[in-house]
Amino acid sequence: MTVVVATTNQYKLVEIRRILAGVPFAIDAISDHVDIAAPAETGTTFAENARLKALHYAAAVPHLTVAEDSGLEIDRLNGAPGIHSARFPGATYQDKFDRIYTQLHARGVHSSPARFVCAVALVKSREVVFEATGTIEGEIAETPSGAGGFGYDPIFFYQPYGCTLAELTAERKATVSHRGKAFNLLRTFLLERATT
Repeated sequence: MTVVVATTNQYKLVEIRRILAGVPFAIDAISDHVDIAAPAETGTTFAENARLKALHYAAAVPHLTVAEDSGLEIDRLNGAPGIHSARFPGATYQDKFDRIYTQLHARGVHSSPARFVCAVALVKSREVVFEATGTIEGEIAETPSGAGGFGYDPIFFYQPYGCTLAELTAERKATVSHRGKAFNLLRTFLLERATT
């Protein structure tokens, strides 16, 4: 049995494979099966985008297919970058960080409550059979810190651990992160499915 992970982001793929370790399914990348263009992310929520991506890729492979949509919501920026996190202006993530800090400073603040959100959708035979959402609450660090993780992790400060997500080991991050929470729910679903 196979689950195809519909992402071209290798960092996400590594995280997802780590979280799903031990399920009785092969965890394949979409690129292992087909070369297909990504769909336009026209949804207005993370859940809508996860669903449309899963359905798009599932139409091209004869396996269970999972997709996720995730991003950073910053309260003082009215929820931006939100569903546009990956497409937020900036050639590098440092450029994106600089833009976020510039926008925060323009509002007279150096930080803000924020959260990461991850929505997951699993499709079988062109039907969504499982959905879940995971979140983690934190705040924007006053300066980026940490060399681990990826994406916005260096500017996301997680108060219970007193550090950014980029300062955590991959294993510790997975226990609290948005992606860890959402894919652990999927992991439970797959384990139950395998025994029924």
